[in-house]
Amino acid sequence: MFALIGFMLLFVSACSTHSNTSKDAESKSEGAKEGGTLTVVRLSDATKLDPHFITDIPSANIIYQKVYETLVEPDKDMKIQPLLATEWKVIDDTTWEFKLKEGITFHDGAPFNAEAVKATFDRLLDPNTGSPQREKFAMIKEVKIIDDYTVQLLLDYPYAPLLSILASNEGSIISPKALTGNPEKLSEHPVGTGPFVFEAWKTGQEISLKKNENYWGKQPNIDRVVFKVVPEDATRLAMIETGEAHINDQVAVTELERIEASDTMGLYRTEGLAVEYVGFNTKKKPLDDVKVRKAISHALERDAIIKGVYNNVGTLANAAMSPKVFGHSDNVKPYDYDLNAAKKLLKEAGYEKGLSLKLLTSDRKERINMAEVVQSQLKGIGVDVEIQVMEYGAYIDTIDKSEHDLFIGGWGNATGDGDYNQYNLFHTASQGPPGNHFYYSNLKVDEMIEAARRETDETKRKELYEQVMQMELEDAVYIPIRNYEHMAVHSKNVSDFWINAANYLMIDDVVIK
Repeated sequence: MFALIGFMLLFVSACSTHSNTSKDAESKSEGAKEGGTLTVVRLSDATKLDPHFITDIPSANIIYQKVYETLVEPDKDMKIQPLLATEWKVIDDTTWEFKLKEGITFHDGAPFNAEAVKATFDRLLDPNTGSPQREKFAMIKEVKIIDDYTVQLLLDYPYAPLLSILASNEGSIISPKALTGNPEKLSEHPVGTGPFVFEAWKTGQEISLKKNENYWGKQPNIDRVVFKVVPEDATRLAMIETGEAHINDQVAVTELERIEASDTMGLYRTEGLAVEYVGFNTKKKPLDDVKVRKAISHALERDAIIKGVYNNVGTLANAAMSPKVFGHSDNVKPYDYDLNAAKKLLKEAGYEKGLSLKLLTSDRKERINMAEVVQSQLKGIGVDVEIQVMEYGAYIDTIDKSEHDLFIGGWGNATGDGDYNQYNLFHTASQGPPGNHFYYSNLKVDEMIEAARRETDETKRKELYEQVMQMELEDAVYIPIRNYEHMAVHSKNVSDFWINAANYLMIDDVVIK
């Protein structure tokens, strides 16, 4: 589940600092030199390295635009740019044609061409493959080869966000030689066209990649990158502080003061695509009553949560779609903080004497602190809240099975398009594991989400998303709390990395001094 971000996406300040440059940067820091091994310390090991089977961002981060590349890619502003495809055109609503770059080979020597693109997507779309990513590409009816370097994607229905899906990790192009040889091996030995070649995976310890000496594009500055597994927050930070490691892209908010006071560490921040919220299980009494949900929505002082829990780290959200995602609108308004209105609604719902609810959260410290603030605030309208804290896996299992009342949740976005938020979070078909943990169902909302994903006019798509987001808030399905930003702490002897809005670490231009 790319979008479930209980432990994947990190809390950062609302004050973005862009000290690092992007992939197309022309200038390098003074005293820069090429070569060396970049050491990145991470909370946990990858689960697998096959893009057709990866369902978590930390695993995808190892290979995305490093070992594997996609037909198109997002730039820093999440605008789609050519990559393995040089250009594309929409022939009609259900036919997209892509011209491919020539002269590229995979790491195993296989040629990159139209056959390779078709082999990749045929494997992904084959039900027998069993890929959890298949549904994201289910609109593709056929990959048609026009010539060696031209392919057409024939769709079952118009799908406006197609490019954004193709630019995500799920759209990685895999060596056809590896696919026909031993495709199961791809889970532990990826083979792509990217600037880095897979070197080794010591399970539970580290994964290493080396520079692709035959890369078709601009060569990376560094010789190798090693992703080391270091579970303890304090140890990861100490390794950066002493220079034993270069980048830690999983940093706790509580460490900000220490980082900012350090002479040897730097802090990188950038806006992200994720949103955090308090969600309601709309199928479960008494939360199946919209008046109860509205009352609780009026009773939360969201600004106080941003200030008190997060020290103004992140920005106040107005919907379950961040300002960086296509389809976001500032016109969408959540419920105001109004205790009198909250009490009146509870009385109308028959709960004048109060009620008791459970609030589920994962075991991350900031989430527990937030749960305690919610508990305290709701006490003011006579709602007694019992906090349930679970480790992340158990938390996901519980909301997947609808065994919760209130919950603190988060939703990331792998594509930057509103469809990834709306269809997965609010469509009736997405109830449960796909992401609709509100167990919300509104047929009018379903129709509008479907209309938006098929609409090719961007202005009309934005209007549809604005309307549907407001409807969801009027139904009091959730309470938007916070827009995420991403943060990384780095040794001051490393520069020119960046983190894209989906939380992928980009290291093509990294310089180790």
